[in-house]
Amino acid sequence: MTGAIAGDIIGSVYEFDNIKTTDFPLFTDESDYTDDTIMTVAVADWLLNGGDLVKVMQRYGREYPYPTGGYGGRFSGWLCEKDPQPYNSWGNGSAMRVSVVGWMFDSLEKTLEVAKETAVVTHNHPEGIKGAQATAAAIYLARTGKSKQGIKDYIEATFFYDLDRTCDEIRPAYHFNESCKGTVPEAIIAFLDSSDFEHAIRLAVSLGGDSDTLACITGGIAEAYYGMPVDIKREIKKRIPEKFNEIIGRLIVAKEISC
Repeated sequence: MTGAIAGDIIGSVYEFDNIKTTDFPLFTDESDYTDDTIMTVAVADWLLNGGDLVKVMQRYGREYPYPTGGYGGRFSGWLCEKDPQPYNSWGNGSAMRVSVVGWMFDSLEKTLEVAKETAVVTHNHPEGIKGAQATAAAIYLARTGKSKQGIKDYIEATFFYDLDRTCDEIRPAYHFNESCKGTVPEAIIAFLDSSDFEHAIRLAVSLGGDSDTLACITGGIAEAYYGMPVDIKREIKKRIPEKFNEIIGRLIVAKEISC
């Protein structure tokens, strides 16, 4: 989960000012958490404490109403509705908030079930559900010892994403895309192409596009596969609210996950 938050914070600076290179400072004075982190923590809170996921997400939206980059237009309205309903979204919001699900369960079947549950409150379009499930599955497989080839084979066979590309092939023509279909495969490829956690984040950001969400998805998978450098963990801890750190701490105790 912290890997996803790290990707979000590192990518936040470049979401509206894309950089097509891996050579950039990981952190700047402007690097900050966005809605990706807020909703990731909201899902974690729900998994720890139970209750109604919709109400938990709306509560976090009220408590953190002005994240860097703001909330998406339709989602922003959903957060304020008295009787919020799914709105058939195929956007990447379902994938950016799901990382903790990949850590919490002891079977792939349960991981997929809960990933869908976290998606359908807003993203009940098949592509929205698929993006969340593919992300959670990749994290589950990475943390349970699957090879990169094994992860790639499973994702391709189950979700029909084209992963037979490289970041170098994607980068030149890639542009802002907020769909799961146009974000999740690219984020997974950034992980597959990488040599370590930091390299994965740099590759994701270097693609351009919705860089904070790309790096958030990549970071969740990369943390599960490689672990996460201590210096990056420390930097993230300084940049998020204490409440978020408390949730992460409780998750470590609950599941002994590598946060």
